[in-house]
Amino acid sequence: MKQFWKMIQQRLLPAVAIVLTLFAVAPEKSDAAGLLIAEGGVGGVLEIKEHEVKVTINNGVAVTRVTQVFQNTENRQVEALYTFPVPRGASVSNFSMWIDGKEMIGEVLEKNRARQIYESYKQKRRDPGLLEQVDYKRFEMRIFPIAAGAEQKVQIVYYQEVSVDHDEATYVYPLATVTRSGIDARITGKFAIDFDVKSSVPITAMESPSHAGQFVMVRHADTYHQASLETDGGSLAQDVVFHYRLARPKTGFDLITSRQKGQDGYFLLTLTAGKELAALDSGMDYVFLLDISGSMANDSKLLVSKNSVQAFVDELGVEDRFELMTFNVQPQTLFGELRPAAAESRDAASAFLESRQARGGTILAPAMNTAYRYGDPDRTLNVVVLSDGMTEQRERRELMALVASRPRNARVFCIGIGNEVNRPLLEQMADDSGGLAAFVSRGDNLTRAAKAFRRKLMRPVASDLRLDIDGAGVYAIEPALLPNLYHGCPVRIYGRYSGAGDARITLTANIQGAALEKAVSLSFPEIDGDNPEIERMWAWKRIDGLLKKADRAGDRQTVLPEVIRLGEGFSIVTEYTSFLVLENDAEYQRWKIERKNRDRLGRDRSARAQREKELDEIRNRASADLGPQALLARAKAPEAPVSQNTTPASPPPSASRNPGSVRPQSRNLDLGIGTGPVGPLFVLGAWWLVRRKKKK
Repeated sequence: MKQFWKMIQQRLLPAVAIVLTLFAVAPEKSDAAGLLIAEGGVGGVLEIKEHEVKVTINNGVAVTRVTQVFQNTENRQVEALYTFPVPRGASVSNFSMWIDGKEMIGEVLEKNRARQIYESYKQKRRDPGLLEQVDYKRFEMRIFPIAAGAEQKVQIVYYQEVSVDHDEATYVYPLATVTRSGIDARITGKFAIDFDVKSSVPITAMESPSHAGQFVMVRHADTYHQASLETDGGSLAQDVVFHYRLARPKTGFDLITSRQKGQDGYFLLTLTAGKELAALDSGMDYVFLLDISGSMANDSKLLVSKNSVQAFVDELGVEDRFELMTFNVQPQTLFGELRPAAAESRDAASAFLESRQARGGTILAPAMNTAYRYGDPDRTLNVVVLSDGMTEQRERRELMALVASRPRNARVFCIGIGNEVNRPLLEQMADDSGGLAAFVSRGDNLTRAAKAFRRKLMRPVASDLRLDIDGAGVYAIEPALLPNLYHGCPVRIYGRYSGAGDARITLTANIQGAALEKAVSLSFPEIDGDNPEIERMWAWKRIDGLLKKADRAGDRQTVLPEVIRLGEGFSIVTEYTSFLVLENDAEYQRWKIERKNRDRLGRDRSARAQREKELDEIRNRASADLGPQALLARAKAPEAPVSQNTTPASPPPSASRNPGSVRPQSRNLDLGIGTGPVGPLFVLGAWWLVRRKKKK
């Protein structure tokens, strides 16, 4: 038996989610993004032969399809174990294997049952596959058997919302994931990634700050863009960060739906704050809590954190004050007080950050308690936590209690650094305090992230959001309790509906002490086959909401039956459900496993094929004006008269458009900014009166 196993490298495993990299391992080397090994002994070698990644983003929901063929280069039969990181907010929606040249689509079962069936086939040396979620940040895929020298083809599909900040959407491939130190992230094969981006809100630009100049960007229409990157060899140690910008100048709603004949429908309603919300001139107070525990040494997390804090401090205004604190098992402050964001204070912060080293455990509670002492009743206190969230399990309930008992004017913002982060904890801390959670990749532009973060805090926050929908039989809205609306951070609302036709949507909120109530009318169709992705996203959001609510109460047992029912019904892998692939339809029947995922996947693929046909027509129209014949036609054409109508013409309808499809709907909300009672002068006047009253 070999003492060390040779690692293989190939390309990136997915989008929004996974990355697979296989390496040649020396004694101190390890994986940078995922591991594919032959279990049952050191020395297993599995080589990736083909790898294809396709990312489709439809109105903010990203679907990543990863198809790859790997080969067992051993002279023995092996079981493949593939471990990879869970992407932020991702929902695994399909796992397929090709057996005897035919694709066998997996089904989701309760986790223990799936594992028992898988193990029963291993004893018979048959062809099962199993995909499990090990914890909140990691999946494992097992395939058995792979014969000596044989190839195995698999496909995994992921669904996820893209992150939107201001007018920019961000999608990250988490390549810079480390489980041990001393990684070798070089590859010898081809790395390729393709994007199709469709949006009802016009797309104005695309870029990749991590791979500037390496993407080919193509605009086919205002609402449809493509991007492609392909390289041979190089390093996969850096995340691939992809941005595209949207143009929504005014606050409003955007609605997309999905509904099959004879069934209740699904909808995604997105509320976005527009540019008409004016900035406040008042200064704010910031306490930055920087995690310097030993876990921050991995994946350059401490370096990214230092650079992020420095970028945030550099973006503070002249009226702002700040304190900088580091923590591992105990906190350490820089000033011991809030200091104005002057050059001298910034220099001191830079020197303090430079001297910090990652070591020790993670105990956040003492640092949170210390940060609360900086509260000033006349100013907003923003506690900004930069951490991977890898704190002790026993401390987590205490942290949630601390968030609940924060000072009245304090908000907690959590910034997760790198890909190995405790996302559920950081998101829950931010959600429960009315703040935000963000996640920073070292491949991103930290200055851009810092500017966007401060821009959110400067704009009026719409709090106490309430949504009333009259009509269409709307029910099962997720999230049940709406978060605050920040400028540049849309609120996404998923739900079901049993009726059809127009519905009146009334939004009530509070903007800096001023009551707001606005209403719009939107139509919920009887049939819409364009957006099946949102069905799984609704179920995933419901599962996530149930688990978070249970975690606050300290007991998940009461929600597990519903979590398992939703996981099996909508084909979603969770900590309590797994994907199982069997070798033929007869085996599924033998175990009395319904083919729910096969049927749902068939609808998804049909909708995708229809969408690709429509996008092909858009591409063809966009290229029709190229070439000598098009040039000659333009030269002969009479000059069109200048029109006084400045409204852009709508694109011609597609001849191949699905008769059951419905175009996305958008409605602006007239907040009366600048002319009505909630304009900037009113907001500033209300803020001044409240502050004056407090001083008295």
